[in-house]
Amino acid sequence: MQREFDFAVFIGRFQPFHSGHLKVVQTGLAQADQLIILIGSAWQARNPHNPWNHSEREQMIRANLSAEDNQRLICLPLMDVPYNDELWVRNVQTTVSGLVTAHYTTPHKPARIALIGHQKDQSGFYLNLFPHWKSIGVDNVRNISATPIREQFFSPAPADSNHGLEPYRDQNILPAGTLDWLQQFAATSSGYPQICEEIAFVKRYRQAWEAAPYAPTFVTVDAVLIQSGHILLVERKANPGKGLWALPGGFVDQNERLLDACLRELREETRLKVPAPVLKGSIKRQNVYDDPFRSARGRTITHAFYIELEPNQTLPKVKGSDDARQARWVPLGDIRPQDMFEDHYSIIQDMLGSH
Repeated sequence: MQREFDFAVFIGRFQPFHSGHLKVVQTGLAQADQLIILIGSAWQARNPHNPWNHSEREQMIRANLSAEDNQRLICLPLMDVPYNDELWVRNVQTTVSGLVTAHYTTPHKPARIALIGHQKDQSGFYLNLFPHWKSIGVDNVRNISATPIREQFFSPAPADSNHGLEPYRDQNILPAGTLDWLQQFAATSSGYPQICEEIAFVKRYRQAWEAAPYAPTFVTVDAVLIQSGHILLVERKANPGKGLWALPGGFVDQNERLLDACLRELREETRLKVPAPVLKGSIKRQNVYDDPFRSARGRTITHAFYIELEPNQTLPKVKGSDDARQARWVPLGDIRPQDMFEDHYSIIQDMLGSH
C-alpha cells in the first residue's frame, strides 16, 4: 500500500492516552508507513500533572492498537525543556533524524516526513516549529481535556471500584485499551496511592485560597549552591513532592527582599554555616522561572540565585531541618531528573548552562 509519507511524527504527553490521541494515531498510521510518537514530559518524578512515566504511557498507547499497527509504531521519550524552546526543538529534530536514519530503507531519496497533531490546542503551537516537515492537522475530538480525567481517576469515591472511569467509558472519551490499562495500574502500582495522596493535598491547598478575590500568585526563592562540582539539595519531608530532591528554598515573607528570603530558607533547610557575606559575594547570577504549570499548587514564580563557593576539598557540613528530611551535597553528574521536585532539574540545567 502506497502511503503519502514515510514517517509521521506525533508529540504529546498522553496523561492519559484518550480518544483524541487515538484519532491522531490512527490518522498518522493511515497516512505514513511508520508513526514516531515522542512521549513528552519524560524522566519526571510522578506528580499530579505527570502521574505516569513514559514507559507506562507507551503501554497505554500500544494497548489500543493491533499487532500489525504496533509493528509500525516507534515510541521514544522526550524530555521537557521549559526554559529553552530552541533546545527542545533541536532535541526533537535530532531524535527524529536518528530514527529516520535507523529505520528508512530507501536511502537514494529523501524521506517524506510529516508532523501530525491537533490543530486547535497546545500541540498546534509545535506544528509551526518545524517548517521543513509537512504538517497534518487533525480536528480535536470533542475538545477532550486530560486534566479532569486525571483528577477523577486519582480521587474516586471510596466505594467506586471503577476509579471514576465509568463516565469516560460511556462517553467514549477513553478507548478500551486505556481503560483496561488504568484499572490494572490502580490495582497493582504503588504510584496510584502516591498520586491520590498528593492530589488530595493539592485540593486542600487550593481550597484554602478559594475565598481570595483573585487567583493567587505565589512568589518563592531557590538557592542553586555549587561547590567543587557538587550541588546542595534537600529531600522534601512532606507533600507536594514528599521524598523528592529539591533546591533549598521556599516562600518569600511579606517583609523580605528576595535575596534575604533565599539566604534564610537556605539556612533553615540545611543549617549551612557559611557566613552571609561570603554567600552574597559568591552570587554569580539570578533568574526568574515562571512556567505557568511548574507547580501543582497553583501559579508559582520562583527567583533562583546561582551561588558558587570557592573550591575546597572539604564541603561545608549540612543537616536537614525545617521542611527538609535531609540535606546533602550531590555530585553534579549524579542528578537524575526523575528524582527531582517540580522543575528544579530544569532550573539547575539552565543555571549551569548559562553560567
